[in-house]
This record gives sequence, C-alpha cells and structure tokens, in this order.
Amino acid sequence: MAFKPKSAAETKARDLGLALARIAESEGMPAHVGVDALRRASPRLTPLAIGQMVRKHRDIVEETLTERGLTLIDYADQGPGRGMEFTVVDA
Repeated sequence: MAFKPKSAAETKARDLGLALARIAESEGMPAHVGVDALRRASPRLTPLAIGQMVRKHRDIVEETLTERGLTLIDYADQGPGRGMEFTVVDA
C-alpha cells in the first residue's frame, strides 16, 4: 500500500479527534466538550476550523476517536457566537 500524504485539513481533523479524546478521557464519560475546552487543548483549532473539520472530515474525527475506544454520539453547532458542543462516550 503506497503512502498518501495527508492534506492540512486531514491533519487538522486528526488533531481535533485527538483533542476530543484527551478531554473526554480526562473528564469521564459521557463527556460534553465545548469549543472553549478544545481551544485550550489545541490553540490551532479555531471555531471556524472546528466547524469545517466536522463538516468536511467527520469520518477522520470519528476514526481517530474509535482508535482510542471512544465514539462521537452528538455534535451541536448553535451558530456564530453561541458555541459548539460534542458529546463523546466509550465505544
């Protein structure tokens, strides 16, 4: 199988999945993770980037969580200025 370099968006989607996993593992299950906690965990993840990663590369985010034994069961985006929230549980 040939190596396929990842795009910047794919790398950022993986970063989002890893940040969600770290926060969820430290908080306990079910974890409700907001955008502010994600920004503290990884300053690279701006609210705009988070929204784009969920829309375009949700499969990568979910795959990353699955590798850690977690599942994304809900994602809510209230719109600009109102916040986003992820709900993560054990797989």
